[in-house]
Amino acid sequence: MRHTPTYVITDPAEVRRLIGEHPWATIVSPTSTGMVASHYPVMLENRDDQISLVTHFGRPDDQLHELGQHEVLVIIQGPHGYISSSWYPEGDNIPTWNHATAHLYGTPEILSDEENFRVLSELVDHFEHHVEHPVSLSEDEAGARRAAKGTVGLRIVVDRFDARLKMSQNKKPAVREQIVHELSANGTYSSPELAAEMTRARPSETD
Repeated sequence: MRHTPTYVITDPAEVRRLIGEHPWATIVSPTSTGMVASHYPVMLENRDDQISLVTHFGRPDDQLHELGQHEVLVIIQGPHGYISSSWYPEGDNIPTWNHATAHLYGTPEILSDEENFRVLSELVDHFEHHVEHPVSLSEDEAGARRAAKGTVGLRIVVDRFDARLKMSQNKKPAVREQIVHELSANGTYSSPELAAEMTRARPSETD
């Protein structure tokens, strides 16, 4: 990603927040036969010292990615959207695209079958927790274990990350307020989630 100091995220806590709120990840591997990409949900592990992700691949994605043989890139995409220059003062005619994005790097560790099932169970519980009548794999553990045989669990301890929070920090407060207003409206490029991210980012900005 382009290195613009104003937008760079260096705080691991901010990266964890982004992952927690946007757990659908793109995982890219530089394999011996070329680049391969897949998409899976990831879940944060509770570690104070490092960012650690657990997830699973459906077979044969594990072989296509040559998991465990090299570093992978995990891309987390947070809120993003088009920012029209029509929302700017007259004379400022260059639009842009605001976004929150993290690139995470690490070499996957393949989990044992038992740990994979534990992670799958926790992943399901994590997302089911938000529905009215949550379902658990424990309700049919034998069937869930059969299904789990079609997956390979992995842990990715993040060695380094490159993250950006580009939220029009280069604009004056009044302009940013106008952008938030437009994103919160019902127009073509409305995005309440992006508007909320811009609002949340405001206290740490300097003008």
